[in-house]
Parts: sequence; structure tokens; C-alpha cells
Amino acid sequence: MNQSDINDARSIIRDKLHRTPTVSASALGDMTGVQLFLKCEQFQKTGSFKPRGALNKLAHLSQVELDRGLVSASAGNHAQGLAFAARAFGARATIVMPHDAPQAKIDAVRGYGGAIVFAESVNTMFDKMRELEQEHGYTVAHPFDDPYVIAGQGTVGMEIYEDVPDVEYVFVPIGGGGLISGIATALKLNNPRIKIIGVESTAGGAYYASVRAGKNTRVICSETIAGGIVCPMIGENNYPLMQQYVDDVVKVNDDELKHTIRLLLERCKMMVEGAGAAATAAVLSNKYALPKDARVVTLLSGGNVDLARLQEWIQ
Repeated sequence: MNQSDINDARSIIRDKLHRTPTVSASALGDMTGVQLFLKCEQFQKTGSFKPRGALNKLAHLSQVELDRGLVSASAGNHAQGLAFAARAFGARATIVMPHDAPQAKIDAVRGYGGAIVFAESVNTMFDKMRELEQEHGYTVAHPFDDPYVIAGQGTVGMEIYEDVPDVEYVFVPIGGGGLISGIATALKLNNPRIKIIGVESTAGGAYYASVRAGKNTRVICSETIAGGIVCPMIGENNYPLMQQYVDDVVKVNDDELKHTIRLLLERCKMMVEGAGAAATAAVLSNKYALPKDARVVTLLSGGNVDLARLQEWIQ
């Protein structure tokens, strides 16, 4: 992965997606003594960063590969991003989702024209994806373990660097590693001194486990409000980039996520999903020791909230 891969991705997606804002959040930053900025990917089309990688991936498929139909697995946001991208390319997309995926995300996937097959949980949905690939001859559009997807997500990093060129720390949520491997590559190639901190849920944590085991390690995931970042493994394409460019990884729990969701609503007037709050929750919960007045960007990765669940979280 190099800068030209990310530049190419940006050229491909530029006219198809929003350039999302990076805004200051002084009220939240004051709580922890840092200069805090929020990269607002909840304002992206489909409500998350996911169409960036999906559009870049599909742009590199042949017509034969597109005509076979696409298959993937997702807790919800990649499902929407892929369905959105597939419609733009005139392709059919089938996405395996866990049976307990938020109804709002299920409805959105179908609204974009995607077909859904349900799996028992996030722990089994990738196996089901491979079954469908073999059974129907679909082309896999992987949610994270793909160089074109990584490059597409890396465009977020380019925008962060343009908006806050003197940023010192960037906190990024980790699911399977597509987002953080792309962002970390983009930022470190521009300024190796920027610290990249990954954030996982205590309900998963495949990279946290991998760092401690010294090898790419699979985990069993449990229920959480941060379903978008709970993944049983880190992708094979993502892991070496993360080893090279990610400086540390921390975990947040559901209570910390709920607290952060409330603060983002109250102080910033922004609504994000559980996974979307993870990076900011790590800063507000002091999961990583930051110098006073450090310039920090946290990624709000998605805003696809099930309103019924949101009501429970903010009580």
C-alpha cells in the first residue's frame, strides 16, 4: 500500500461521495485537557465511511466479476455501503448479516437494493459468506481484507491531514482493520510522527489479542452496542499494515460508549452509533495518556442508530 493507491482511490470516489468535515469539539476536549477535533463520517452517504472502500473495490472489478453478483458479510454499515456502491455499478449484492443486526440497518440495506442472508452471529457470518461464494459463484467484496477497500478508507486519513495538518494523535475504531490500516497508512506516509491509536470494544478485540499474542489471533465476540466494530479477526491484508503503522490499541466498554453518545448529543448536537462513538470514548475515558493540549482527532465512524436502542442508551 502506498500513497498513489490512496490518491487513485480518491480520484475514483471524489464525485460520488461527500468530503466530510473535521470540526473542533472544545467542550469535550476541555474535559480531558486536549485540543479535540471530530472527523464526522456519520455525515457520509449511507451514514458511515464504508462506501469509500466499496466504491473503490467495485471500480477495479471487471464487468464479468460484477455480473456474477457480489457477496459480503457485515454487521450493517458495510452492508449499506456495498449495496449503495453495487447500485451505482448496476450490480447485485448479497450481504450476510447477523440475525440481531439493528432493524434500521437491515431496512437501509434493502432500501439500497441489497439482498440479505442472515447468520447466527458475527462469529459465523464470514463462513456463511464463503458458502454463498462457492454455491453461487459470487464475487467477494470483502468488508476490510482487500487492498482496494483499504485504499478507499485511507482517503479519510488524507482528509484528516488536510484539515488538521498539525495533528499529533488520531484515534480510530477497529473492527476487521480496514479503516485503521487505510487511515494509518495515509497519515504515517505524510507524517511518521503522528500517533495512531486503535480502539476496540471489550466485546471483541481481535487486534488487542493479536498484539499480546504476537500473531494474528481470532477471538469470539459477544453482544455489545458497538456491533459495527465487533469482528472475530483482523484481515490478512490489514494486519501487517497495522503492525507497521498503528502505535497502540485500547478497549472501551458499553457504559463508556453510552456516556460518550450522550455527551456528543448534548454538547456537539451529533448523533452517532455505538461503534461511531468508540474513538471519542477512548479519549474521554482516559484510556491512553495524552499530553496536555495535544492536538487530537477522533473518528466518528458512523451514525446509523436504531432509534429504539438509542432511547435506552441515553436514559
